[in-house]
Amino acid sequence: MVNATNASQGSAAKRNRTEFEDGQAENEPASTGSGDISGESSSDDGIGPALPSSAPKKKKRKLPYEQLYLAALPQSPRYSKSLMHKDQLSFVTMTPFTDFLITSSIDGVVKFWKKVAVGIESVKEFKAHIGEIKSVSVSQDGRGFATAGVDKTVKIFDVIIFDLLAIIQLQFTPRALCWVHRRGASLPLLAVSEEVGHSIRIFDGRGESQQELETLSQIHRSTVVAMAYNNDYDCVVSADESGMIEYWSPAGNHEKPDTVFQYKSSTNLFDFKKTKSVPTSITISPSGARFATFSFPDRKVRVFDFSSGKLYRTYDESIATISDMQQAGTALQKLEDVEFGRRLAIEREIENPTLQSKVNVIFDESSNFVAYGSILGVKVINTFTNQVVKVFGKDEPFRSLNLAIYQGQPQKKGVITVSMAASSNPLLQEAEERDPMLVATGSGKVRFYMFTNETEISKSTRDIQNEKPKNINVGREAEVKVAETGYGAILHTTYGDIHIRLFPEAAPKAVENFVTHSKNGYYNNTIFHRVIRKFMIQCGDPLGDGTGGESIWGAEFADEFSTLKHDKPYTVSMANAGPNTNGSQFFITTEKTPWLDKKHTIFGRAVQGMDVVHRIENVKTYKEKPEEDIKIVNIDVM
Repeated sequence: MVNATNASQGSAAKRNRTEFEDGQAENEPASTGSGDISGESSSDDGIGPALPSSAPKKKKRKLPYEQLYLAALPQSPRYSKSLMHKDQLSFVTMTPFTDFLITSSIDGVVKFWKKVAVGIESVKEFKAHIGEIKSVSVSQDGRGFATAGVDKTVKIFDVIIFDLLAIIQLQFTPRALCWVHRRGASLPLLAVSEEVGHSIRIFDGRGESQQELETLSQIHRSTVVAMAYNNDYDCVVSADESGMIEYWSPAGNHEKPDTVFQYKSSTNLFDFKKTKSVPTSITISPSGARFATFSFPDRKVRVFDFSSGKLYRTYDESIATISDMQQAGTALQKLEDVEFGRRLAIEREIENPTLQSKVNVIFDESSNFVAYGSILGVKVINTFTNQVVKVFGKDEPFRSLNLAIYQGQPQKKGVITVSMAASSNPLLQEAEERDPMLVATGSGKVRFYMFTNETEISKSTRDIQNEKPKNINVGREAEVKVAETGYGAILHTTYGDIHIRLFPEAAPKAVENFVTHSKNGYYNNTIFHRVIRKFMIQCGDPLGDGTGGESIWGAEFADEFSTLKHDKPYTVSMANAGPNTNGSQFFITTEKTPWLDKKHTIFGRAVQGMDVVHRIENVKTYKEKPEEDIKIVNIDVM
């Protein structure tokens, strides 16, 4: 009787142990260990069954039909063809169901390309905006496409007839936009966030009214930088520049749907806030079950479960991690030191605020794989097994930023099940032959690159010259116009670099004054002449004593007060001697300074190099002037 009981208990012990190990393997996102558990009995006289000398090795996770999913991706690791815009590419977008590729560039040009049996064909080109395109979005049914530009307009296109449908003239500069209606909705809705401010405006997506239908000002407290709509949950995910992620419904009271998590505290959505990072892109998986983000400055790819808000996978692409892996020899590909240094320099350029919004993460059609640009090329990762399964463009001369993918089946799309597709029926395979295509932009490149199944690739003919070279004189005229404004600047000081985001829409004259002085070298070798700890650091006086400096117009210019406030440190404002006495001097706060509101014009905020600001703040001073000169070497404007 005793032996039978022990056997039963031993069997239960084995079963529980196995269940525990299986559960552990299921929950470990990136385990690299062997899973072996070694142990020996301390006595041979123990009653009952003994533990095995080593636990069985964990079985590797295997994704059903993985080879089928991989076969639906482009097979060539090198790009087979590239096409041009006249200026640098910003975004590439593949429209669902309607099979158009839409490309846009920083000069405001939008091009439509139709996916055909093999490759793409040019359809139409628009000069959509005067200046940069800030954001683009395609509707869930693939019929609507919208762009938002620095010219304070939103352009709405009908994809089917590839034509401009409507123009919405805004009273603010837009930051992000997103279609927020379900497929087949009678009233398409378009959400647009503000460059300065925290509100989200909802517009009629048909463009029949210039007035917003609603203004949502309670969802976020900071500028919304990214939005994505989940058709399955009728829910929008949005992120602001403070790192807060919010779920909200485009209809009704705009609360999060009942079909997702109950309490935000039970999710991992606060990860960005904890790491002081901002998601610059959000992508919903085709299944609607997950969403992926890319964030700065931590440069991490995060994959979340949509309904629970729990973190499913994290992939670290930070410069520190890349450098450590290269040095330790554990990187996916070991690069030569010179080549690694060259690529690392490009990685640092991507941290420029003007490029951050161009970086995205995409899913394949099965929602099991994610792809994103990296220092080694476009990585494709099986999120189920946590393995890198493909790398596109690892030896190509560009760093991929914005991605789009086409995995269509021209003849019987959506009819065949996965198990049928995995069969060896030759007639079925012929009917369902695919022409997959991965499209990528390159950092600083005027081309977009297409990876396909084509294996015979000629380097001499794959780069198509479909655009004439830019006219040099026209380019110079454009540069003169750009010199009057800007959206970012880097102060190169003797203590390090300070990156500043400018607000030309809130303070156009102050930004124009700052940008023009910077480009003319007016601030070169000037010092930080006034430094007060726990308050601010002041500069911009060519005399170096706080009494000099003039505006680009010679005379003092008026204050420009907006909704911006001195409610956070690192605010960049004009120094003055009273109302409407602005010249060339400016300061950067190191604390909240609300008493300065409506007294000093805010025209920017430091977004990087805060450590440099604090180093300057904490230097030894005599009568508020640093004992040792701290200089602005020069200023680069973006």
